[in-house]
Amino acid sequence: MSQTLPEKKRETTPEPWPSTDLDTVIEGMRRFLDQTFTGFTRWPVVHYHDVWSPPVDLEETDDAYVLEAELPGVDRNDVDVELIGNELTIEGEVKEKERTGVLRRQTRRSGRFSYWITLPEPVEANGVDASLKDGILKVRVPKAERAQRRKIELKA
Repeated sequence: MSQTLPEKKRETTPEPWPSTDLDTVIEGMRRFLDQTFTGFTRWPVVHYHDVWSPPVDLEETDDAYVLEAELPGVDRNDVDVELIGNELTIEGEVKEKERTGVLRRQTRRSGRFSYWITLPEPVEANGVDASLKDGILKVRVPKAERAQRRKIELKA
């Protein structure tokens, strides 16, 4: 008499947490921390609008603020950069690709995006320069003359 073993159930790998849910939680935590600790840093709150904002680096030099945002696949006609006072806003849209087949998984973001930051010092609006090349938006905002750093020589 042959004995059959019970069929072993296959272990399934759980699906990872959907990125949109995780992004929403992270965005909420970031907003909470920004609001809670605004007065403790020299940099003011970074404001996020809509559903998502692109990854951004902000560098301060002696005479300007240089912002670089990742916008792969975005046409320059689909991006608006605006400076009001010392508040810099970047808004635009990542258009969803036309598909002929069935989309089984989507991890790339699409739709409207927005990024807004208040720069800590007065800036020179007339000298702002923006370019979009190879999926990187680069915005250079010069500091106002009175806000620029200067080395003062000591006299004997």
